[in-house]
Amino acid sequence: MAAVFDKPSLWQRSAPLLRGFDGPLAFAVFLLACAGLLTMYSSGFDHGTRFMDHSRNMLLAGTIMFLVAQVPPQRLMSFAVPLYVAGVALLLAVALFGITRKGATRWLNVGVTVIQPSEILKIAMPLMLAWWFQKREGQLRPLDFTVAGLLLVVPVGLIMKQPDLGTSLLVLAAGLSVIFFAGLSWKLIVPPVVLALVGMVLLVVFEPRLCADGVRWPVLHDYQQQRICTLLDPTRDPLGKGFHIIQGMIAIGSGGLLGKGFMQGTQTHLEFIPERTTDFIFAAFSEEFGLLGNLLLIAGFIFLILRGLTIALEASTLFSRLLAGAVTLIFFTYAFVNMGMVSGMLPVVGVPLPFISYGGTAMVTLGAGLGILMSIAKAKRLVQT
Repeated sequence: MAAVFDKPSLWQRSAPLLRGFDGPLAFAVFLLACAGLLTMYSSGFDHGTRFMDHSRNMLLAGTIMFLVAQVPPQRLMSFAVPLYVAGVALLLAVALFGITRKGATRWLNVGVTVIQPSEILKIAMPLMLAWWFQKREGQLRPLDFTVAGLLLVVPVGLIMKQPDLGTSLLVLAAGLSVIFFAGLSWKLIVPPVVLALVGMVLLVVFEPRLCADGVRWPVLHDYQQQRICTLLDPTRDPLGKGFHIIQGMIAIGSGGLLGKGFMQGTQTHLEFIPERTTDFIFAAFSEEFGLLGNLLLIAGFIFLILRGLTIALEASTLFSRLLAGAVTLIFFTYAFVNMGMVSGMLPVVGVPLPFISYGGTAMVTLGAGLGILMSIAKAKRLVQT
């Protein structure tokens, strides 16, 4: 009988799994998830099962976050090389015999299902570079940064060739953030930044000539050139290529200070906003919740990013610091690029808004990223106790 009474309860058995979880990070994610569900219900209520699917994707992401959080950072490090090699191998397979849809070859049939290998690199790339710099800790040389650059260029180049500018941008940002946090000299950072700023100024000044009919830019695909030209002047083709940006800006502006109210967005529900449940959901959110809602949403992302950087700062190993910093900047890149493109400040590149936009693959990636942050925070707290 004593054995029965001494049997631990379900809470006692599950408590070790929850011990060490970062409360502020979990709270920020909870608030953003609630905002995502609220927005998806409004923008996708007449869009089939979009709201239920979005809820399912969030549950899946939460499960992945919980599972990844149970893996110690040292164990995560052992996955770096295999995951990177597998990801690059799959990208090569896509280039050789991938599936083409709408002019892009991004998918691969693996028999059981069709996958998009580029998504793997969003996590594999920072893992690999964090592993590399951990191995070189204390003896970093310029050659080590060169090797890191090559490790980054290979998958980014393969993804851009598909072409998939949005994913390649996210993978590039994740890799560059690791290299930056590893101690890359400002002397190597400032010149490219200055050149980029000068290039943007020249692009704006000479836009009429560069975007004239018949002018073709080297390196970029035609559709990428058109996106940049449309960004500079959406009115060039208001019912065609400029339609997305114009309608997005109209929806954001019509929201005013307090918005039109939940389920009251006319641009959204009259279907003027294209992709209103995916890439352009920020426009739907802005129309219904206005400037005040936008500021609260941005504050939520800022809190999430600051918390992630705090976890990186407090991490006990170089690998954990680099990985946590890179994963945090992935969230920043997602949010910054999506809001920028919907607002007409950046080209449209197909990047979803974390926790708000519909998308199963992106949600899985976000869940894995959050799990990594939770794992690193958990390891630090367990060491302290």
